[in-house]
Amino acid sequence: MSLQDIIANIDSHTPMMQQYLKVKMQHPHALMFYRMGDFYELFFDDAHKAAKLLGITLTHRGKTNGNPIPMAGVPFHAAEGYLARLVKKGETVVICEQVGEVTGKGPVDRQVVRILTPGTLTDDALLNSHQSSNLVALCLQQNQIGIALLDLSAGIFKVQQQDFKLEHLSIELARLMPSEILVDEDIVDPNILEQVKKQLDCPVTKRPNVDFNLNNAQKTLCDQLGVSTLSGFGIDHLPLAKAAAAALIHYAKETQKTALPHIRSIQLEQSSDFIALDPVTRRNLEIVDPLFEHGTSLFQLINDCQTAMGSRLLSRTLMQPLRDTALLDARLDAIQAFIDGYHEAPIRLVLKEIGDIERVLSRVALGSARPRDLVQLRQASAQLPFLRHALNPVVTNQQSRLVQQLNEELGDFNGLYQRLLAAIVENPPVLLRDGNVIAEGFDSELDELRKIRDHAGQFLIDLEIKEREQSGIPTLKIGYNRVSGYYIELTRAQAEQAPEHYIRRQTLKNAERYITPELKSFEDKVLSSESRALAREKMLFEMLLDELRQDIANLQVMSAAIAQIDLLSNFAHQARLRNWSRPEFSPEMGIKIMAGRHPVVEALSKTAFTPNDTHLDYAHRMAIITGPNMGGKSTFMRQTALISLLAYCGSFVPAQSATLGPIDRIFTRIGSADDLSTGKSTFMVEMTETSQILHHATNQSLVLMDEVGRGTSTYDGLSLAWACVLDLSKRVKCLCLFATHYFELTELSKESGIYNYHVSAKELNGNLILLHKVQQGPASQSHGLQVAKLAGIPTNVIKEAQNRLRILERQQQQHVNTAVQRDLFAPAVQAEPNIIERVVEVEKVSPALEILKALDVDNLTPREALQHLYQLKEQLES
Repeated sequence: MSLQDIIANIDSHTPMMQQYLKVKMQHPHALMFYRMGDFYELFFDDAHKAAKLLGITLTHRGKTNGNPIPMAGVPFHAAEGYLARLVKKGETVVICEQVGEVTGKGPVDRQVVRILTPGTLTDDALLNSHQSSNLVALCLQQNQIGIALLDLSAGIFKVQQQDFKLEHLSIELARLMPSEILVDEDIVDPNILEQVKKQLDCPVTKRPNVDFNLNNAQKTLCDQLGVSTLSGFGIDHLPLAKAAAAALIHYAKETQKTALPHIRSIQLEQSSDFIALDPVTRRNLEIVDPLFEHGTSLFQLINDCQTAMGSRLLSRTLMQPLRDTALLDARLDAIQAFIDGYHEAPIRLVLKEIGDIERVLSRVALGSARPRDLVQLRQASAQLPFLRHALNPVVTNQQSRLVQQLNEELGDFNGLYQRLLAAIVENPPVLLRDGNVIAEGFDSELDELRKIRDHAGQFLIDLEIKEREQSGIPTLKIGYNRVSGYYIELTRAQAEQAPEHYIRRQTLKNAERYITPELKSFEDKVLSSESRALAREKMLFEMLLDELRQDIANLQVMSAAIAQIDLLSNFAHQARLRNWSRPEFSPEMGIKIMAGRHPVVEALSKTAFTPNDTHLDYAHRMAIITGPNMGGKSTFMRQTALISLLAYCGSFVPAQSATLGPIDRIFTRIGSADDLSTGKSTFMVEMTETSQILHHATNQSLVLMDEVGRGTSTYDGLSLAWACVLDLSKRVKCLCLFATHYFELTELSKESGIYNYHVSAKELNGNLILLHKVQQGPASQSHGLQVAKLAGIPTNVIKEAQNRLRILERQQQQHVNTAVQRDLFAPAVQAEPNIIERVVEVEKVSPALEILKALDVDNLTPREALQHLYQLKEQLES
């Protein structure tokens, strides 16, 4: 039965289920966690779906139209783990809490307090500490698109507007790494949605057109940022960017059910500020995520940041390398200053004691902070003087203006530290509902309530002694039960001696129970002290959050400064640990790397890594690289790209030296696989990626191409590879490393700007030795069969391949000889100029070998053996 059918018969349900259905009507497409006592329950289709996704038990409760109501639930104290799993699967979850008191008259009041979606998470338990949670909105009209990003967990708010091209949008979204994308349900192109879903694997949420309204966007943003104009942010002239940003604010407020006081600024970005990296390039270079589960990405290798904030900043930095060399040099100056005096070590020791302040502040702003969040904030403010002390040598010597600026941005939060030290116990419980969070001495009223609660037993003992003495009844007892409360009990015989101020409360078979004004007053205090103490603690905790919200802008500046210091000190640590050097930037086109290494391969290799030089400029813009499989062609190409990327992130690089000219984009075409979901073959994928490069590369792009044309027939593939090399070199004039097994391409070195390189190898006693050294000139052969042998291909298969290779090479040689003879006897017939002739050094098939194979060695006499030896020598000499 559908939800609409169930709601149509809402009157047939119990009052509690009617309440549930009225709330569910407002969120028909989300899973609703409905609080019932100590459990969150799900009903109807939600129960079926949650039971399948979470592996929990599906039960039933009551009936609707004669059918049992499906139900599934999870304990509320363990809900975070279940919520994390659901959101990770792209589900939206509505949290409906009990907000009223149990009265016994109808169901407890409930309301939606929060909506969890993949892009609006702020709780640590639901987030990856090393990755940002980015909510992105797209506003598209005609040939323009506005893009806005909001990281609710960190208070980051950015916008941009540009000409719309699907390929450019893919690059930007790959850079922004969205967890969820919002689009206008009325105008979005289905093809765009399909492309986005395919490339990014993140949910796309359609929102009403009113959220993207251009006329209302200005007011929405001004109200949120607390300004009367947006001119100070530089976005007044960008209507689509403002509309996308406003849509984010509407959605965030709707899901959080509160204001967003930590969103007080908005930053304008330009795509031209960054080196463009399309999704294919990011994947091939393994920048943040490895290609294979057991692999290691660049981020995973060098992420030794001491704070979660620093780790997220490192991830963002690697995904969006800068083009502004002034900013990059400022970072490099800071790293150099840390390295020169070994200053990064004490800095990192202090940073290790600082928690994830960035996300703590977002929870403070949204009112969802927990007691231990404030302990993290207290600990961070306590570490600031030590961090300044560690930075002092660099600041004093003025070795880096950036470090001086970050030192100033740390601010002074000693007052905050003292306030939180007085307010919060040293090790509070996880949740405020358990109490015992506010420290003793912070609030006199709370102290009095706790004293009553904690010392009730002693008070009763003292009161019992006093009443015995005053009444003269030595067996008088004071007791308590939940029905009667506190009472004074006398036996029936002693009842006649009860003082006048005793008030009879209950008569039992053998005893009478009384209450006195003093005991009644004590009872009222004790029975209410625990609930009053907890209510008082909640009020004091909210008061602390309100105080922190007043200073949240300064606290955000402090947390951002800590993240940057962590990033820079980590870069310095990596440079010292891995023997990296400072890169230099040049306005001239080119890349010159001396003794470069692949950072990940070098770190994981069990043998010494062989460094190689890279030299590309206008006169040497295209390098055709040949050599055996496993020889190191792909490693050499990737290391050139990663060294360039690290340099443009403001990091030292794995090389003896590196000088880099301007780079606007890095392309890769490395490896292929079938794309079965879209019906594309391996070769079609290869050609699609090649097409992207040929259409969008410029003379400032770095292009890596590996084995273009190998997915089709030899002549088709060779022709395509030949044409691609010429186009990239002659028309595009980009910097390109082109690895191939088509030896015919080495003939192109006759063209201007194209040079041959090869990775060296040699054979020793029939075994292949890979030297991994890149040298000038073409390779002499591919050593394919030797590599197959190394891979464990059976010997009989290798032998058969060797025989077939000899036949093919002999046929090729015969073809060449025939062509030569034809040209000698028919000089008037000219070969077509574009025909490629391949001359390969091959092992000659000698008659001496045939004689040797035919010999029956075991049955030869010495004289016969000597005769055959002379015969073999004669054959070899001829």
